[in-house]
Amino acid sequence: MSTPLLATFDLLALAISVGKIVFLTFLVILPLVSIAVYFERRISAVIQDRVGPNRVGVPLTLLGFKKDWQPFGIGGLAQAAADGLKFILKEDFVPAHVRTFYYWLAPCMTVVPALLTCVVLPFGSELNLSILGIAEPVKMVIADLSIGPLFTFAIASLGVYGIVLAGWASNSKYPFLGGVRASAQMISYEISLGLSIVPVLMIFGELNMTKMSAFQDANGWLLLPLWGEGLSFARWVLLIPIVISFVIFTVSMFAETNRLPFDLAECETELVAGYHTEYSSMKFALFFMGEYAAMIIGSGMAVTLFLGGWSIPCWPLLEKIIPLQLHYTPDTTPLYTGLLHIGTFFAKVFAFIVFFIIIRWTLPRFRFDQLMALGWKVFFELALLNVFLTAVLMWWFPLK
Repeated sequence: MSTPLLATFDLLALAISVGKIVFLTFLVILPLVSIAVYFERRISAVIQDRVGPNRVGVPLTLLGFKKDWQPFGIGGLAQAAADGLKFILKEDFVPAHVRTFYYWLAPCMTVVPALLTCVVLPFGSELNLSILGIAEPVKMVIADLSIGPLFTFAIASLGVYGIVLAGWASNSKYPFLGGVRASAQMISYEISLGLSIVPVLMIFGELNMTKMSAFQDANGWLLLPLWGEGLSFARWVLLIPIVISFVIFTVSMFAETNRLPFDLAECETELVAGYHTEYSSMKFALFFMGEYAAMIIGSGMAVTLFLGGWSIPCWPLLEKIIPLQLHYTPDTTPLYTGLLHIGTFFAKVFAFIVFFIIIRWTLPRFRFDQLMALGWKVFFELALLNVFLTAVLMWWFPLK
């Protein structure tokens, strides 16, 4: 007798997966885009010695009150919400000279890959939900793939098609030049970006990002090996190629996300606004969202590979001071520890986003020939030499 399809389908697993997708995408990444935009405007205002957004609050005056409410007494906190509402209500103007189908398709092809790559990011250890009647601990990752970094790079590389398509479909010279620049830039730096994590994978010996975070929780972060096996001499010797990998990875991530000083695909001083010159309303907002989502995912990758992922820094020392379990123990991690790990991961990601923002408003833009020379003549060779250096050091000072 055949088993009914619904009887073999695990509805609880489906509900948990949907819950993680909703949490990570709609309750974390999309709100974090708005928060990152607000902090970018605030930080840039501080760097440039100006006021920045300081007016928009909750519009209580529309209801007859004397003044608007400023949350926490800080003006401008609702500026991101006002900008989003403006994009939604703005006229969706489509120029007559564009290639319409591809013109509409390009923004979607930019934002979807950026959001899709978040499925392999472990944003926490695991949650013990026995109080809800769920026996098995729930892993804080949507898809626990054994090829996490490869999946991320493969999907993220598709975003360039949206940018190139936007430049071509706009049927205008400046967007087209921006699309050509973006394709050349991303192809160049994807090579050094991929090579930069090879030493990391050699040390871990695997591609599962959940296990990478658990390893760093037990044995110290790659860039902060201060407990467990991280105190061994071999791990400290391997800091040399790891630091080189981190620098190459970070700079390449700036280039992959079209952030200053590598925003040659937009480059207002030369290309008006680059590949999205002809876009407005929500289609422009999707390009904007895709850029910031890619920045968030890139920050999450850097945190997971180099900065311990969800691991709490120096937890062996903190556990001697605070009577709480701060480390990960498979299947027996308390609920509060799992929640602390989630908070730790997103705190690190937000700190890395702030670093992205500070760099944007600090360094000048490269010329395009300098950009390409840096990618092909410096980072490509340096990344290859770093792989060789890692192999030699791991042979001379083998890990336990």
